Amino acid sequence: MLEISDLACARGDHRLFSGLCFALSAGELLQVEGVNGSGKTSLLRSLCGFLIPEAGTIRWRGEDIREMREDYHAEMVYLGHHNAIKDELNALENLHINAGLSGCALDDKQAIAALRRMGLKGRETLPVKVLSQGQRRRVALARLLVGNAPLWILDEPLTALDVGAVGLMQELIGEHLANGGMVIYTTHQPLEVAGVTTRRLSLS
Repeated sequence: MLEISDLACARGDHRLFSGLCFALSAGELLQVEGVNGSGKTSLLRSLCGFLIPEAGTIRWRGEDIREMREDYHAEMVYLGHHNAIKDELNALENLHINAGLSGCALDDKQAIAALRRMGLKGRETLPVKVLSQGQRRRVALARLLVGNAPLWILDEPLTALDVGAVGLMQELIGEHLANGGMVIYTTHQPLEVAGVTTRRLSLS
């Protein structure tokens, strides 16, 4: 379980939110809503441990994430606005590098299967810089398929995706939740997962 208690976050002298409390359990989907500047990305980055909140605690499996940083990061995948991939490398190489940084063992067979699931068959060894924006996003999203992290934290995951890729993402999220995973996300596009009730947290 992920538990958030009395969380507060500020940007400079501006308080984005305070007193935020919620919990997320296996199989649950949470959408963070709010107008631009309300603190959605700051909240997600705080949940990842990348941003130190002004106040409050974030616990994973009952422990403060600041006390178990490496173990927590091994069980969490974050995808932000930027794809965080290297343009000079190909899709396969990017997946291997990311897996290595996450401490996840990955062979070529697994990496290729993930890329093909994301609709990149035939483009696995092309330099990322020659791919379209949508294809680059698919390379980044393939990271979700090559590890066993139960917690996915996704900031605008549907950016640059066409209708087919959006449908695939909904399918992948559904499978992840059915397997006991949990997902927190923001989006400006509709995202509906069959058979799943989306919880919503508004920062407005």
